[in-house]
Amino acid sequence: LFERLQAIDGLRILGPTPEQQPDRAALAAFHVEGVHANDIAALLDSAGICIRSGHHCTQPLHRHYGISGSARASLSFTTNLEEIDRFADELQGSISFLREHS
Repeated sequence: LFERLQAIDGLRILGPTPEQQPDRAALAAFHVEGVHANDIAALLDSAGICIRSGHHCTQPLHRHYGISGSARASLSFTTNLEEIDRFADELQGSISFLREHS
């Protein structure tokens, strides 16, 4: 998941990577420059992919980063590589669409 997210232009992962914190939860919070997290979540939802968007009860952290909110993808023990690839592809497509039409 982190490798796929790191390859997306303008996407910033918030928090430590699995290499920096091996025992971290299986999730990735991220911000995309110039794209609102709620818009990303809505487009992904229309493709059958559910993520969280908003403040995630961490408004001070968002103020620290100077962003209005973030998106968060969570994995499960049942998540497979194909699902991660589909998520990343749909995310990239949603970001491209929003950049073109915003």
